[in-house]
Amino acid sequence: MTTPQTPGGNGPGDAPQDDRAPQYVYGVTRSGATLPGDVLGLDDKPVTMIEDGGVCAAIVSDLPQGRALGERADLVAHQRVLNALVDAGTVVLPFRFGAALADRGAVEKELLAGNSERFGRILEQLDGTVELRVKATYVQDTVLREIMAADPDIAELSQRLREVPADAADAVYYDRVRLGELIAQTMERMRESDGQALLDGAAGAAEAAVTKTPAREEDVLDASFLVRADRRAEFEQAVEELSREHGERIKVRLIGPLPPYDFVPEE
Repeated sequence: MTTPQTPGGNGPGDAPQDDRAPQYVYGVTRSGATLPGDVLGLDDKPVTMIEDGGVCAAIVSDLPQGRALGERADLVAHQRVLNALVDAGTVVLPFRFGAALADRGAVEKELLAGNSERFGRILEQLDGTVELRVKATYVQDTVLREIMAADPDIAELSQRLREVPADAADAVYYDRVRLGELIAQTMERMRESDGQALLDGAAGAAEAAVTKTPAREEDVLDASFLVRADRRAEFEQAVEELSREHGERIKVRLIGPLPPYDFVPEE
């Protein structure tokens, strides 16, 4: 049996619930938390909470019926619910897309009952923090000029290839491949140095950081930071200073706050 909600805690979910309906789970928060009043879940279903009488509550909505999950609208709705909680300052342990259980009773018994202590410990660790993401990319024209200026061999090869007539391009195919390799190797060395400088410059105002492997050649840094709410302004100022310092050659973007996926401990 689900625990009755606190007044105003359901937001759009104040309507009577069908306890037998399959439930989609967005994440877990603390018991007694207040949901944003205007947030809707998958298929615009009301978002509600299920509590087990302990310290945690699951954030759920009725699972869409008659179709498989995975449409773009489903992914958007999942993120929308979690973002609304983060924006409201509600501590949340976010679940990856696709978590569902048979009914509201299963959420209480199978999800919450056996994991309440662990969930509570994670929520305690995340309380009072936000996840902020920093993405940095090279301004390619600027960086290519740097590379040419620093390496005469690359500059000479590049100039020679530019002078090759279009009808002779096939004859210098491997030279073009070699030029691309040399530029990529140089950018990799630059990325290691520049990425570390950006990481160090932002990390001082954060509690923890997680870096991701750059996806593209021009990517310098993709890192998530766990930042205390009372140091968020300090962190944002540090990122702004990095952007000013490197702006001619590196574009720095700050994204968030985000659901703290990168700082949920694996247990």
